[in-house]
Amino acid sequence: MRADNYLIAPLSGSPVSVTWNPLRLLNLYRLIVAGLFTLLYHIGQIPPPFGSYDTELFYWTAVTWLAAGLLFGLAVRTRVTPFYNQVFVQVFTDIIVVTILMHASGGIRSGLGMLLVISVASGSLLTAGRTAGVFGAAATIALLAEQLYALFWDTGVSVSFPQAGLLGTTLFATAALAHTLAQRIRESEALAEQRSVDLANMAELTRYIVQQVQVGVLAVDRANRVRLMNASAWGLLGRPPPTEQEQPLEKLSPALAQALLFWRNGNWEEKMPLKLGRNVEVTARFSGIGTGQYAGTVIFLEDLTASARQVQQLKLATVGRLTASIAHEIRNPLGAISHAGQLLGESQALAGADRRLVDIILGHSRRVNAIIENILQLSRRERSQPIAIELLPWLERFRDDCALSLGITREAIAIAVLPPHLSVTFDPLHLHQILTNLCKNAIEHTDKTHTPRVTIRAGLLHERAPFIEVVDAGPGVAQEVVPRLFEPFVSTRHGGTGLGLYISRELTECNGAELEYQPQSDGGCFRLNLAEIEKP
Repeated sequence: MRADNYLIAPLSGSPVSVTWNPLRLLNLYRLIVAGLFTLLYHIGQIPPPFGSYDTELFYWTAVTWLAAGLLFGLAVRTRVTPFYNQVFVQVFTDIIVVTILMHASGGIRSGLGMLLVISVASGSLLTAGRTAGVFGAAATIALLAEQLYALFWDTGVSVSFPQAGLLGTTLFATAALAHTLAQRIRESEALAEQRSVDLANMAELTRYIVQQVQVGVLAVDRANRVRLMNASAWGLLGRPPPTEQEQPLEKLSPALAQALLFWRNGNWEEKMPLKLGRNVEVTARFSGIGTGQYAGTVIFLEDLTASARQVQQLKLATVGRLTASIAHEIRNPLGAISHAGQLLGESQALAGADRRLVDIILGHSRRVNAIIENILQLSRRERSQPIAIELLPWLERFRDDCALSLGITREAIAIAVLPPHLSVTFDPLHLHQILTNLCKNAIEHTDKTHTPRVTIRAGLLHERAPFIEVVDAGPGVAQEVVPRLFEPFVSTRHGGTGLGLYISRELTECNGAELEYQPQSDGGCFRLNLAEIEKP
């Protein structure tokens, strides 16, 4: 059944701002008027025509109205009865009290009847349905009743039926207007509430979509404050979830803030790579939103490192299968060549020059076999399984294994870890292979008289950025070789396969780390920049 079919339509679903608060204001008006009438009586300054016909009746009616206002205030505060019941009681009380005050002030000509307009209008605004007509009719009946009483039983009060009729008409018009206005307000309120729910749902859906996309998304206002950022963007910036809202972009990423400035000045190319972190390279696309003071910018970040890694993994998988097949096919004839060379070398009839040729055959056979072993090792590589590693005891065990496999003394490898209890996350098998390759290179480029021949250092570049360095005391790497140092089959040592550093870098990137060469004045240094330590 529709609400309009009721005499009273309760507003239980309406917010406090359009129900109880306005009722409090109506009661405050009642307290002020009643209190003012009472105060004027006590100081003997009641202006005419207030109380001109019956001062005592005027005073006690005002006092009763004041007391009623106090009780109504308590009822509104505690809400002991339903809202619309309180509205009815208060408005009808006002109609009765104002009518008596008007009679005590000389009748309709006193002008106090206009107070009924406020009560009727307030009641009509606070309720719905046909209640407004009820209030208007009740106030008009009260006016006519007062006029009839004055006409037949109290000749000292002025009687003016035309004026009473005009005031009654005003009351009905006020009730109708207030009813229409209240209806519009409620419709607007319902529409606004529905729109707010729709907007909230849309905002939640948008936020969910933005958070789920793999591309990093940031929304920045005109003052370069970040208003929205999804999880992918936080990951690309290498930061934990935000502890405060609307952080300055400059604080989160100076490089990205500089790129945004270039874009606003028209000096940015979308395909230009941008390095955000130690091992993160992205492309940034900017799009303006809004105009004027509400203008902002949406930034889309695409991880080039991840894309390049995926492409590289696909290429490596394809090349790995191909090279593994080729390597298997080569091993058999290579084994035959090596075996024949060994048998030929055992011949007593060989001259010195011929024996030298046999040594060349055997040496190059061993080199080709080493290349094949490295290729097969690379093609058989499994996914990384990183775990937490406490570096100092792990490196102590690694030193023993490495010294034994390289045929050197334990003292040839020095270890320094600061802080001593430093822990990192890495695949231990991959880390063992990487450090073995680096230590082997260091041993081969350092003379045997130098002690130690290789130093392994570990520490923190800053609060959460661990590193491991392998340092030797050799001549270092020539400047022209450094750009190609991690390419396959590039070697600075005669007879080297050139795959050791390449494999080490591949294993490093599989663990989300970075391997780089750090030139030094007194040797060479390879630094392994590990993944940042997460805060507990």
